Amino acid sequence: MFIGHFGVGFGAKALRPKISLGTLFLAAQFIDLLWPTLLLIGLEYVEITPGITLVTPLDFVSYPISHSLLLVCLWGLLFAIGYWLVRKDVKGATILGVCVISHWMLDLIVHRPDLPLYPGDSPLLGLGLWNSLSGSLILEGLIFGVGVFFYLRTTRAKNRTGSYAFWTLVVFLVLLYVGNVFGPPPPSTVAIAWAGHLQWLFVVWGYWIDRNRSIRA
Repeated sequence: MFIGHFGVGFGAKALRPKISLGTLFLAAQFIDLLWPTLLLIGLEYVEITPGITLVTPLDFVSYPISHSLLLVCLWGLLFAIGYWLVRKDVKGATILGVCVISHWMLDLIVHRPDLPLYPGDSPLLGLGLWNSLSGSLILEGLIFGVGVFFYLRTTRAKNRTGSYAFWTLVVFLVLLYVGNVFGPPPPSTVAIAWAGHLQWLFVVWGYWIDRNRSIRA
């Protein structure tokens, strides 16, 4: 799951328009932004196994800190508390906390049974939609498309930058997703980790977009 998470960020704008798109992206992708650092420092592990699923060659060997349900709920709670401490916005904090947790729920649909419920000797869950290429593409495309639709219903461009920055991001995310699905496997796990850190660019991009768009009346 990749663009589906960004679809959640886009769509959540309609629930609380005053929250910046960058913050919504940060919440929806939070555990995938945490994971590359844990991978680099050796606290979590992934292997490259071409053919393990039809969509991704990645075998997520161990990632209990970033992707166990128990700790994802904790990350969501901490994210919500942090936002509330800064903004004093209970509804906004709740939406952001749910966005964090939604990441695990969407991953559950597509992953092999590799998602732990808690650190340690936990059962591993996953419904395995990644074993269906067409099913994965349809699901992610639908979530992303719906999210973009609701974002466009909620905001309008204040200037050309607000339009160009938005559509450039949409196209770039789709092309990146297609490249990940149909391109060659990554060369190494270190490359995966560093590429994962590039997702921070999309968070910054989201803030830039929202500065150049306004809320529809």
